Parts: sequence; C-alpha cells; structure tokens
Amino acid sequence: PNSTAHQVVSLTAISFERKSIIGMVELTIVPNSESLRIIRLNAKQVRVYNVTLNDVCKAEFVYFDPFQNITYKDLKTRSLDTFSMQHLTAAQLTDPDANNGELMIIVPEEGYNMIQEGQGLRIRIEFSLENPAGGIHFVIPPTSMDEETQQNGAHLYTNCYENSTRLWFPCVDSFADPCTWRLEITVDKNLTAVSSGELMEIVMTPDLRKKTYHYTVATPVCAPNIALAVGAFEIYVDPHMHEVTHFCLPGMLPLLKNTVRYLHEAFEFFEETLSTRYPFSCYKQVFVDELDTDISAYATMSIASLNLLHSIAIIDQTYVSRTFMSRAVAEQFFGCFITSHHWSDTWLAKGIAEYLCGLYSRKCFGNNEYREWVQKELARVVRYEEQYGGIILDCSQPPAPLPVSSTNPSAAASKQQEIVHYFPIKSLHTVSPKYVEAMRRKAHLVIRMLEHRIGQELLIQVFNKQLALATNAASTKIGAGLWSQLLISTNIFIKAIFTVTGKDMSVFMDQWVRTGGHAKFSLTSVFNRKRNTIELEIRQDFVNQRGVRKYNGPLLVQLQELDGTFKHTLQIENTLVKADITCHSKSRRNKKKKIPLCTGEEVDMDLSAMDDSPVLWIRLDPEMILLRDLIIEQPDFQWQYQLRHERDVTAQFQAIQALQKYPTNATRLALTDTIENDRCFYKVRCEAAHSLTKVANQMVASWSGPPAMLNIYRKFFGSFSAPHIIKLNNFSNFQLYFLQKAIPVAMAGLRTSHGICPPEVMRFIFDLFTYNENSRNHYTDAYYKAALVEALGETLTPVVSVAIHGTQITTDSLSTDAKLVLDEVTRLLNMEKHLPSYKYMVSVSCLKVIRKLQKFGHLPSLPHIYRSYASYGIYLDLRIAAMECLVDFVKVDGRSEDLEHLITLLQTDPDPAARHALAQLLIDNPPFTRESRSRLDKPELVESLWNSMTTLTADTKLRCDIVDLYYALYGTKRPNCLQASESKSFYKDLMTDSGSAATSTPSFKKSAAETKQGQLAGSEGKSAEGEPHKPAMVTIKRTATEAFEVGDEIIKLERSEEITVLDDPVNVQAYDSETKMKIASVDDEASDTHQSSKRVRTEVYAEDDNSSMVLDVAESTRYESSYDEGGKAKAGDGSVKQKKKKKDKKKHKHKHKHKHNKDKDKDKERGERKDKDKRDPQISRLQAREAATPDTLSSADSSNSNSNPPTALN
Repeated sequence: PNSTAHQVVSLTAISFERKSIIGMVELTIVPNSESLRIIRLNAKQVRVYNVTLNDVCKAEFVYFDPFQNITYKDLKTRSLDTFSMQHLTAAQLTDPDANNGELMIIVPEEGYNMIQEGQGLRIRIEFSLENPAGGIHFVIPPTSMDEETQQNGAHLYTNCYENSTRLWFPCVDSFADPCTWRLEITVDKNLTAVSSGELMEIVMTPDLRKKTYHYTVATPVCAPNIALAVGAFEIYVDPHMHEVTHFCLPGMLPLLKNTVRYLHEAFEFFEETLSTRYPFSCYKQVFVDELDTDISAYATMSIASLNLLHSIAIIDQTYVSRTFMSRAVAEQFFGCFITSHHWSDTWLAKGIAEYLCGLYSRKCFGNNEYREWVQKELARVVRYEEQYGGIILDCSQPPAPLPVSSTNPSAAASKQQEIVHYFPIKSLHTVSPKYVEAMRRKAHLVIRMLEHRIGQELLIQVFNKQLALATNAASTKIGAGLWSQLLISTNIFIKAIFTVTGKDMSVFMDQWVRTGGHAKFSLTSVFNRKRNTIELEIRQDFVNQRGVRKYNGPLLVQLQELDGTFKHTLQIENTLVKADITCHSKSRRNKKKKIPLCTGEEVDMDLSAMDDSPVLWIRLDPEMILLRDLIIEQPDFQWQYQLRHERDVTAQFQAIQALQKYPTNATRLALTDTIENDRCFYKVRCEAAHSLTKVANQMVASWSGPPAMLNIYRKFFGSFSAPHIIKLNNFSNFQLYFLQKAIPVAMAGLRTSHGICPPEVMRFIFDLFTYNENSRNHYTDAYYKAALVEALGETLTPVVSVAIHGTQITTDSLSTDAKLVLDEVTRLLNMEKHLPSYKYMVSVSCLKVIRKLQKFGHLPSLPHIYRSYASYGIYLDLRIAAMECLVDFVKVDGRSEDLEHLITLLQTDPDPAARHALAQLLIDNPPFTRESRSRLDKPELVESLWNSMTTLTADTKLRCDIVDLYYALYGTKRPNCLQASESKSFYKDLMTDSGSAATSTPSFKKSAAETKQGQLAGSEGKSAEGEPHKPAMVTIKRTATEAFEVGDEIIKLERSEEITVLDDPVNVQAYDSETKMKIASVDDEASDTHQSSKRVRTEVYAEDDNSSMVLDVAESTRYESSYDEGGKAKAGDGSVKQKKKKKDKKKHKHKHKHKHNKDKDKDKERGERKDKDKRDPQISRLQAREAATPDTLSSADSSNSNSNPPTALN
C-alpha cells in the first residue's frame, strides 16, 4: 500500500551514563493506493512520544509487540512443538514484507485528501530508548579503570542481527524497501559519530559543548543496512585509497595500521573481477569491542570486532582478519547495494559475497588454501544437515513436482518428503543462528556449483548485469519505479542466467535451492583381469538418513592409471549404479616408465606394491561440484599412492584420513615422507603428523626405533651440534612454523603398550619449554607456546589407583609427570598475569589443561578457577575458554547451582559476544539430554529457559540460541521433569485421600505402591542436595583402559567400579505421609528416576495379582536405578534376596558391555517373580498384610528398610 521514498534520522541526545538515546525520525511515504488509512511501521523497545503528519496534524498510533509474551495463550505445555507455531505467528505479525509492523499509525482525516492526490506523506515520530537489550550496544568500561580511560573507552554501535534496525529507530525494517537517507547525530565534542553514507558537514552546537554529524545516503538502501558507531575513535585514512577510512578505539592505532594495509587490494580485485565500480562514494571500517560476530557489513561501512586487529608479528590471525575484511567489502556489492527481495532470497546475496571472497582469498593465499577451505565448508554443511536435517535455501515456493510415472504414480509422490526442523524456517526471527551460518556456507557451495555448470566467465557476467541494472536504477528518483532492480530473488536470478547464457537453470534450482539435503555415495571397485576393465559399484544406501537425499544426475569418476589420468562421467539414476570402465593401460609391475599425472608432470613410482590392476587410485567428484559425502573403499597401497603422488590437496586429505585404518609399515613410511616433503602443502603435512600418531598407537607392538616424528623434529629444528637442543625460533618460513606447532601436539598423543605417554616424549616436550628462545625472532611465539601447553595436556592419561572413598587428592598423590605438567601450567598462568601473550593464548591453553587434569583424577574437580576467569571484564577468548571448561564440568560432575550460574551468565551477561559463545558451547555439549536421566533436569530450569524464550523481545539471536539449547536438553516434546513432578503431586493428593480411608485395605494397598513410586521419582532430586548418609567404607576399584578410536581423538574412559556397601539402616523419616529418604551416596553422579517411575507405573498396572504390588515397585525400581553407574544404594534393598544382590553386582560390573541385555534380564526377572507368586501365595499375602498394619501408615517404606528381610523371602 505504501513505499518509503526518503527517511531522516536525527538523534539529538546520546547519554552513556543512562544508556539512553533521544531522537526523531521523519519518513516520506508515497501512498500506492487511495484507500490507505493505516500505516504500519516497525519499532521495538523504543518509546514513541508523538506522531505528526506533514508537520500539522497529530496522528493516533497503536503499539503492539507480540514478542513480549510469545506464548500468552498457552500456559502449561512447555513443548517446542507448540512454541514454534506461536514463534512464527509472532514473527509474521510484525513482518514488514507482509505489510505488518509493531507500530500502527492511523491516518487522521486531514490526511485523506493528500493520499487521494497521491502526494507524499511526511510522518514525523519522536521517540527515545533507554537501556536497550539488543540492536544497539553500549560498551561502558568497568569503573575500576581511571577516569580518562573509562571516558575514552566508552562507545556504542549498532549490532543488528539480520533485519533488526527497528530496535533503535522506527522504520520499515525490510530488505525490500530501499530509500535515500539523511542522518544527523549529535554527540559530545570529544566523540566521533560514524554512520552510513557520506559525511556532509560537522556543525558545533551554540554552547560549543556538542557537535552534530550530518550524513547523507544518496543511493537507495534499505533500513537494515543503516548503522551507527559513536566513540572517541582514532581515525586513519587509507594511504592507498583516500575514500576508505578506518576507526579504532584509543591506543589501537599501530595495530589498526598493520591490519588494514592490504584492504585496498580487495577493492581493486572486486572492481576488476566484476568490471563494475564500487557502488558507493566512500567506505568506513570501525573496530569495536564486545561484537558478537567477527564483522558485519552495512551500506558504506562495516563494524568489525577489535579481536581482528593484530601487529606485524602475528602470523595466524593475518589469514583470518584479511578474509573477514575482504568478505565485508564483497558484501558491499551483494548484500548492501543489491539486497534480497524476501528473507527466502538472502541465500543469493550471502552466497555470492562468500563466493567472491573465496576468489579473492584464492588470489591472496593460493589455490591449495582455497580448495582446503571449500572442502572444509562442504564437510561442515554435511555435518549440520546430518545432525539437524536438510537446509532449504529458498523456502518461498516448493520445487516443481517430479514427473509422475504412469505405472506407479504413488511412488513418485512419496519421494518428496517434508524436511521438518524444530524451528520455523519461514522467518528470519525464528531461525536458529547455527542454521543461518550453515545456510551461508551452503549458499556459497551452490554458487560454486553454478560456476561449474555455466563457467566462471558467464557467471561473473550475470553478476555484472545485475550490478549494471542496479547502478542505473540507483541514480533515478523513486517516481521512475526502477528501484526494484536493486533487489535480487531466486526467480530474477534464474532469468538473468537465461538472458546471459541461454541456459534454463530452474531444474538446478529445484534440485539444490528449493530442496534441502545432500547426496551420499559409497564406492567399491573390482578389477576384471580377463577383460581389463574395472567394475565400479556406486551406492546411495543412506537416502533414509536425516539430511541425505537421493541424487539423480551426472557424477564424475577420475581414474589414475599407469598411462595417465582418465575422466569418466557416469549417469546416476538409481540408488545402485554399476559401471564397467575399460582400462587404458596394462599392468606392468616390472617395467620402469614414468607415469603421467593430471597436472602434466611425469613421475617415477615404486610399483612393487601393486596387484594386477593398472589403476593407481580412484576419485569421485574431484572438483567438489556436488553437495556430497563420500565413502570410498580401495586397498591401502592405492591410498598410499594417492597421498604421495596426487597433486590435489583435497585428495591428500582423504588419503590421510583413510590410511588411519591401515597401521602398517608402508603407511608409516608414506605418512613420514609426507611430513618431511617440503613440496607438500603445510596443512597436509600437519594433518599427516596427527594421523601418524594414530597409526603409531595401533602399531605399538611392532614399532621399531625412537618414537614417531622425534627424528623429523630434530632434523628440522634441532641445533647442528646438539640435535636434542632446539634452535633459536625463526618463523620466517611459514610452512615450517606451522609444522613446528603441530608435531609436538601430535607426538604428545603417542602411547606405550601400557597406555601412557612414552617418557622420552615427555622429556622432549619439557625440553622444548626449557630451550624456547624467541629474542631474535621477528614473529611472536604466543601460538607456539600455546601449542606446547596443549601438547602437555595431550600427554595426560587417567589416574589408575585404588582410592578410599572420601580421601582428598593431595599434591603427594600426584604422579611425577602430572606434577611437572601442573608446575609448568601454574608458572605460565602466573607469568601471563604480568606479561600477557597475544589474546592470552597461553592462558587459554593452560585452563584447558587444568580441566584435563581434573577430568583424569589428578586434581579435585572444582569450578572456582573457571568462574573467576569467566566473569565480565576478562578478555573474551579467556572467558570463552573458561566457559568451555565450566560447561564440561557441569556435564561431568556439576551440581544444580553450577548449571544455574551458567544459565544466569547466559541471560544477564553484559557482553553479547560472551552470551552467544556460551549458548553455542551449551548447545554443542549439553549438560544432559532428554534420554539421559540427570539430577540437573529440574522444573526450575525449564521455567527459566522458557521465560527467556517467550519474553526476549529485543535480542533475536539470543532468543533463538536459547530455543536451540531447549531443544538440545528436552527435544521437541514436553520435558520429562515436568511430567514427573506433576505425577508426584497427583499421587500426593491421592495418598492424603486414601490416608483418611485407611480402613479399607485394598484401596490403600494400591495407593501405597503408587505413592512410593511417585516419591522415588521426587526424592531423587532431594537426595542430591540433602546431606547424604555415608556408609562405613566403600572401596572403589578403577581400572582405566583407554580405547582409541580411529575417527575419535577423545580418549574414552571405561571404569568398572566394585562397590561394597555395608548394611547400614537407611534413615527414613515420614512427614504427613510423604516419604523423604536420605540415600547413601557413593559417587557424585546421581541419576534421575523420572523415566523409571513411568515405566514402573505401567508395570504395576500390568501385573494381574494385585497383591504383589509393593514388592513389585521395590524390585523393579531397584533394577532401574539402585545400582546405577554412580553406584547409589537405594532404599528398599533389604527386602530383596541376598542372591539377587550378588547377581546385580556382577551385572553392574559388566554394565558398559551388556547394556542391551538389561531389558531381557528384566523380563526374565519379572517372569520368575510371577512364577514365584503362583507357587507361593504366602508371599503376596504376607506383603499385603504388612501393608495394612498401622505401622506402615506413617511410611510406606519402613517394612522394606529393615536390614533383615521378611522371613517369607528367605
């Protein structure tokens, strides 16, 4: 009904003390229909004072934000299924693309005639905001600093997640509504205001205390691309390009100058590649603190994180920072200048910008780096889709239906199944941030696929055409109606490709853009000697897996034979494809002849390992044209040839990965040669080092010579006369620098046949610390030292000891190695306090090693050190490391208050970057899941998270993070702990009723059984907090066996604990017919019986003979939980046969191995019990009689908790 032509934003007062802003906006709106009576705008967390039309008449307005209470109708379910629907409704109610908004302005009658004449309406809105919770962030340094630093350090900036500009001024917050802008920002005279557009003038106020910055944006851009940063910035104009200006906080200028020295090259590269001028008149880059992403791009400016800044002595960060800054420049073209029509089209802008950025980093860092990056991005997308489900890039319209076969029409229809996520993908404000991240990666891969379909030159021409149309449209006025050419959508893009290339890409779009999921192939091959052919079998067995779908289309197979490289394209139509490919060469093991590779070079190979087949190795889809996951099976010598002689890094990585399954001397040699080969890509060499560790550990018995890689390291880095002493650091050769960091970490993973780190390796690593000398090096050794600390952590193995319960871990009980590690870590941590390394890298590594020492039983497991490091005011990387340790601590042996502390941090921490990072850590490593029963799983936690989800109106990212966390903990259904606590209160009421009618035996008998079981569920939570009743003595025998898995670097720990609990009476106190049990606690790991209580309930009702109920509950609960992994002794043990106790102990001993037998055992037990009841009705009668006696009224349990069991049971 209306479109915006121009908008003025004037912020007249910004106060850092009160964190408040007062301002005014004026929108010029062009009505598109005469019947316009209501104008809807977006505004959130702002207080609107009054709305004026054309400076003359006041207008009524209504404000409504559905996000303030998303689930107002639904009071009880607490399930994500219902929340998702309401979440989407709330987002659509305020979606500007559907002409909705939070602020409804009712046009007064005076305005009607202006609308009919088609004049522009000027709407002036006065507003203020205070303590914003999102969208705009005030950074106020802690008061502990001196006043000058505090004043200089205070700054604010907008950090709008996708389209959230409504959080700091009223606007039409849509990507599809571009207009021209004028921005006036008034600030204190010592501050600088940086905003989108070109700076026209700076005017001092009459009292000379403040100044106003005037910016104008002449190119139409949309509201989400408008940004602002205010602070006492230092300003640096780029010496190579004067239109580019950089801003940073005081004191950071030297770092800034170094970080941005190559930015002008990115501009030149993109202008040259796209053969289009940069679309705006200037570009500004502001580095700020506490930003929750690395960089975000807005029209004519980017807001970047301080953490991207680095000095000239830093190697590793350079790659990262340059890539991020060049991506922000690419987003100026696609994302800021050309924006998306609708949220479902954002994949295009994101994918194209990422693709261009990839081309630039290929020019900067080389082809190997680029291919390795693409391979990594692909692996990440595959991993996300297999965990959460397929990513649909454009969900606005379904793909065209598949052609229906006349014979079996139902089969085709059933093929396209709906991909269901636990969050709605229809709106930007309900989608998981993880999904958005994975979507950007997938978008880039799809653009790369297009590049292969139509060729790079034509693809760039398509981009160029879009930019040319947009540049032309940007110079016109709104009346010309061309502004829509500034927008791009999937359909427009398909048309543009057709215009430029004549190819219709709609089938491709249906296949990869409008459908989610990826292909997954497994390949096996057999050589047929008679016919000299190789028989390939390509299967798609995984099509029913989550995130995987069937692929139809061409697939490239590349064979390396003795006479060269041959490519074959197979047509994949079914889930199983067999192909016979005739070989071009005959097998010749004896003749020496050079073998041509795909790069054109010819190499000598040792062919003695070959069998009859002339094929050296096979590759599928070598160019990564498809979104796919591969499982290739070929013998170990083919992988070794592939690693040594294939020139493509992605193939070398695949070979290294595959060779871990073949621990032989040939593999050892291939990996060792790769590490030593200086013509190999450095990441391949580092990867080979880690792989060699795993191979060596599987070859412990047959390994000869010194530990793996020791001689290589000494050869490269040892002194000439004394190889065991390391040379002075010299990192000018970057390849060797990365290798020097990787090898010690890899060596630390080596193990002897006893499962501990070899003593020579320990000595070697401590020597590296001793002889580390960096005084003559141009580069910092922070990363190297951090890697050495990480290596120390890798050498640790779990404690093997017999501990008396309750003994403290002291310094004397530490093994010598662990003590040395602890001393080194403590020394470094204390040194970092006075001489911090870059980004506190070394401290980060130290914290992780301390957590490892705790986990392996060398140190008492306590969270205090991490809490102090995780508090606000510490450097971000250090906080995140401490949070990671805390999350792990809570999962392994945390108490409820530890989890509460984390959730409080998540909800209230002032730094958005820390909140988001903590949310990600909790989602990736949740303290418990729906399946695991944990005592951390409490109704209070559900309420706390639920409240955040339903009322976090301003911080979309955090709200969606918490939805992700809620899903990780409880799944999509109603949380178990709520069901258990409700059934508990239900039984409590039932008990009080039947307590009054205790005269009738049968009714009481039943309720006694039920309450007992209800309370078992409830008391579980209490027992953890109540003082446990200690048994006389418990011996815990731990046998630590490390199980190395090929794909898994984590050492899996399997403990078999033998628990002897002396027969102590269990205290039972009864308060108004509710049983509280004090339970003998052996280990810290309590487990929840909520689910067991549900199972028990059905068992109780399933038994026909009413009378055996009390016994039933006692026994079956015992099987669920009385000898849990934590070894809890539960009430109700005494009543069960001594024999059974022994049997159970045995069963517990093998618990890890025979989990699946548990249910069978239980059924058998139940069968025996039934038989026993039939044989001896005395038992049940006795049980019933006991239940009826007055003693038991006070406690349903007292008969069972005597240490001597009832006579009838003996």
